[in-house]
Amino acid sequence: MNPWTIITIFIIIILIVSGSAWIFIKKETKEPLKEPPKVKIFDSRLNTVVLVDKIIKSDAEWKKILTPKQYEVTTKKGTERPFACAIKEIKIKGLYKCVRCGTDLFREMSKFESGTGWPSFFEPISELNIKKKKDFSQGMVRTEVLCARCNSHLGHVFSDGPPPTGKRYCINSVALRFVKEGEDELSQATFGAGCFWHVEEEFMKVNGVIDTAVGFAGGEVPDPTYEKVCGGKTGHAEAVHLKYDPKVISYEKLLGVFWDIHDPTTLNRQGPDIGEQYRSVIFYYNEEQKKAAEKSKEDQQKKHKDPIVTEIVPASDFFRAEEYHQKYFEKKRGE
Repeated sequence: MNPWTIITIFIIIILIVSGSAWIFIKKETKEPLKEPPKVKIFDSRLNTVVLVDKIIKSDAEWKKILTPKQYEVTTKKGTERPFACAIKEIKIKGLYKCVRCGTDLFREMSKFESGTGWPSFFEPISELNIKKKKDFSQGMVRTEVLCARCNSHLGHVFSDGPPPTGKRYCINSVALRFVKEGEDELSQATFGAGCFWHVEEEFMKVNGVIDTAVGFAGGEVPDPTYEKVCGGKTGHAEAVHLKYDPKVISYEKLLGVFWDIHDPTTLNRQGPDIGEQYRSVIFYYNEEQKKAAEKSKEDQQKKHKDPIVTEIVPASDFFRAEEYHQKYFEKKRGE
C-alpha cells in the first residue's frame, strides 16, 4: 500500500476518534445551572441597599397573578385613562411599592398634584429601584420608567416637575401599591411538603405570594447545609418560606394550596423522596395561624382514608438554602 495512503487513513482515524470523544464529552458535560441575575435596590424598611435576584417571568406567568388592568399596564406597557386612576389624595405617611414584586418606589411625601390626571412624584425612593429607557412609541421621544427588579412598566418621567428635582414621574396607579408607614403589610408562612423545588414552584404561581425562598426549618443543628440535611442527621425539613399579601390571599387559601400539592398521609416521604427532611409540616407564626392550620387539617382528614401525618409546630429559625436551589425550576427552564 502506498505510504501516503497509509498516512491519510491514519489521519482520518484520528479525526474520527477525536471527534467522537468530543461529542461524548459534550453529551456528558452538563452546564452548571445559571444563577439569576442580581440587582441592587434600596430597602426602605432596612434603610440600606440590598442585593436581590431579579424577578423574571413570562407574559403568561404575569397574566396568571395580575388583574387584567395590572397586566395590561405593567406587562404590555398600557396606560390608564387620565383622571380615572385608583390613587386618590392620601394624607398619611407611607410609600408606594411595585405591584408586581413589592420593590419600594415612591414616598407619599414626594407626590404632588400635576393636573395631568395621573399620580405624579418629583423623585423616586432611590435611583437604584427604577431604571429609565428611551421610548420612541406614540410618535414621540419619551423616557420610560420601569421597576429595576421585575422590569414592570410604571410610566414616564418628564422635566417639568417642581423643586427640588424639577422632575415629574408620571406613574400609572395600577402599577403601584400603597403601604402606610410602619405597617407591616406582608405576612409570612412556612411549609414543608417534600422536595422544596416543587413546593416553591407551586407557591410562586399563587396570586398574592410576593416572595419565596427555599431552605431548612425545624431542626436542631445551626447553619445546616443541603448536604447535611440530606444526611438525615440535622432534624430539619426542606421548607419554603413565603411572604404574602393578606389583602390578596388569605392564610386559609395558602393552606389549601399546601394540601393540594402533596400527599399528607405518607410519613417522611413524598413519592420517591424518603427521609425526615421530606416530612409534611406546617410552621405557624402566631395563634391565628395555628388555629387555622388545625381546623384545615381536620377538614382535610375527612377527604382521606389514611390518617394525615402532617405536623403543626411553632416556626423556628429558617435557614435559607444555597443559592443554586432558589427558584430552581425557573433556572432550569432558562438553561
